[in-house]
Amino acid sequence: MRSELCNRCGTCVGLSGGRIRFGDREGKYLPEIREELSDAEYDRIWNACTGGRFDFPAMREKIFGKTPAFHTYMGPYQELYIGHALDPGLREAGASGGILSAMLIYLLETGRIDGAVVTRMSRDKPWLTEPVIATSREEIIEGAQSKYIITSVNEILGSVSEFEGNLAYVGLPGQVQSIRKLQQAGDPAVRNIRYIFGPFYGNTLHFSSVRSFLRSHGEKDHTKIRKLYFRHGEWPGKMRVEMASGRIIELKKFHANYLIPFHIVKNSLFCTDFTNEFTDISGGDAWAPAYEERGKGFSLVLARSVAGRDLLKEMEQEGWLDLSPVTEQECIDMHSHGYDFKKRGSFIRIRFRKLLGKDVPDYGYALRGFPLSRILMELVISTLFVALGTRPARWMVERFSPEFIGKLFERSRTRWKRSTYRIKRNELG
Repeated sequence: MRSELCNRCGTCVGLSGGRIRFGDREGKYLPEIREELSDAEYDRIWNACTGGRFDFPAMREKIFGKTPAFHTYMGPYQELYIGHALDPGLREAGASGGILSAMLIYLLETGRIDGAVVTRMSRDKPWLTEPVIATSREEIIEGAQSKYIITSVNEILGSVSEFEGNLAYVGLPGQVQSIRKLQQAGDPAVRNIRYIFGPFYGNTLHFSSVRSFLRSHGEKDHTKIRKLYFRHGEWPGKMRVEMASGRIIELKKFHANYLIPFHIVKNSLFCTDFTNEFTDISGGDAWAPAYEERGKGFSLVLARSVAGRDLLKEMEQEGWLDLSPVTEQECIDMHSHGYDFKKRGSFIRIRFRKLLGKDVPDYGYALRGFPLSRILMELVISTLFVALGTRPARWMVERFSPEFIGKLFERSRTRWKRSTYRIKRNELG
């Protein structure tokens, strides 16, 4: 809770029966102990926490055993696809191809599940997120799209344990890992979770990113937000804020990425799980010119478990999904920047942090042997994160138009990617 390693998964809150709660959700958003628990209750929570330790190799063996394929950067998998939901409404509602929403609705309508744990924007405070158990098509669609501010899905574990019926679960890597630890421990809180899905994961932002975005547009009161979207409209979408006054503020998704270095949650920099390796099925945007030029949205889909693979094939046969097999190398090429940031950058940042005498996470494995050029590049990146995460830097960026900063950020990022292309691609595959 105090080491910068908390990923805000919400497990400690969900298992505490209300005695641990999140404080200041619009600020640091950290769990706070309101009432003491017994030693046994603390042990249960500590064993389920993934912020400080999660043994990737051991858990992979327990959950998947031997899979047909494994890649150090992608994890275990059965099949790899590019695809999208064939229902135009579901495809449009999703962040990319609507695959995750389509799977949840299919499972619900075929009676395989009775509900799905998803995250939506809060109905009471539409500028924050909230986890819910969706039991209808409409509620599942309400939980569609990415949320780039903190989500604490596992705080709903109390309701999950009381739910009568089977569930599917959608979460980010740290949240999924915690569910897997609870399943391996035979914890009753997760007894009815039958399927686990999740998106790829780059980073999470503090709510300060939304406040800063508003201030840059001359809006000072975030409580006047009526709707907040992070991927609104045609793929790849726009950050969109609808105010009570009727004003609509929009910025292209790639331009809104300028908020990342100013408001990133520290734990994001030490998470090494880019593709959500412990799900039954995970998915992310298909970043390739062949798909980006067409618009509409395409997803890169990794079927990891046998159950996940069979579900995708069944949905394809039933006319729910359009799926095309892709190679491992194509998957690497589409997300080379993400793999590099997570599977090389994170381990280098962890080493930097350890040299400073700070707590570091233990993942049961480590990647080493990176070229000096990549280590030096990470030193530059880490220095920028530290500098831009300060109050003076945030204050300064708010003096400029987000459209201007967004374009500047995208151009700088493009040039940076070109200049570091060889460094990042070196032995990446």
